[in-house]
Amino acid sequence: MHEFWSAAIIGVSLGAQYALLALGFTLIFGILGVINFAHGGFYALGGYVAYSAVSGLGLPYPLAVLAAVLVTAALGYVYELFVIERFVDDHLATMMLTLGLYLMISTGLLAVFGPQSPEFSFPVKGSYSIGALRIAKENLVVLAVCGCAIGAIYWLIYRTDLGRALRALADDRQVATTQGMRPRLLFPLAFGLATGLAGLTGALVTPILALSPSAGDPVLVTSFLTVILGGLGSIAGATIAALIVGFIEAYASVYLGGSAGALVLFIMVLVILLARPTGLFGRQIRGA
Repeated sequence: MHEFWSAAIIGVSLGAQYALLALGFTLIFGILGVINFAHGGFYALGGYVAYSAVSGLGLPYPLAVLAAVLVTAALGYVYELFVIERFVDDHLATMMLTLGLYLMISTGLLAVFGPQSPEFSFPVKGSYSIGALRIAKENLVVLAVCGCAIGAIYWLIYRTDLGRALRALADDRQVATTQGMRPRLLFPLAFGLATGLAGLTGALVTPILALSPSAGDPVLVTSFLTVILGGLGSIAGATIAALIVGFIEAYASVYLGGSAGALVLFIMVLVILLARPTGLFGRQIRGA
């Protein structure tokens, strides 16, 4: 029974991590109509920025995480403003541009840091014991930070004027523009916010798992499947789907082996899409 509850705790922690990634992914699609294939690159970049801040600059880990968020958010803002914005209504062009950005990030990280994983460990060690149940402290810290970040995103989107403007653009860009919304200003903010979330997740998770230039590869696949499962463009769907994916991965790893989670997830996404092509909470894709 303790294995069951241990897997549940890991599942919640994984779900919170995937929720941050999926929220960023679905924000970009929901507001800009862009599928961001560079999302995994920003995840890896966030990990390397945090690592460099700790090992090179001697910053404490919380400040290193903040630096990772700021750098990835700034890069996303600038890339959207000067590159994506020019082709924002061309879905094929934006997919190629984000894929190209991912290749540039991963290749740049490989050139600067090399293929080997650097020594980058999470600063909080140990575990809590409740009977036979052991809870890793690092999982609790990641869960707490991710939970706060998710709460902050929901507050921003649903309780602020900026969030209302972003949702208006997502619902109907033409009508929102006639009401005074300015996509030229809001689109880079949305893109930067989303890439900052990816950077935050990378800075939190890569010290626990592994940091490498290709660390974003599985993240990109998992984020994409999570967003498809929840429904492209649905913030609530992305969050719920992320928790589902976290539990699938945790329980599949415990009871079926580490590689079974991806297979179970793929089968589940396939079955759901056959029954509901737009995902659990999705809407029709623009232009479809």
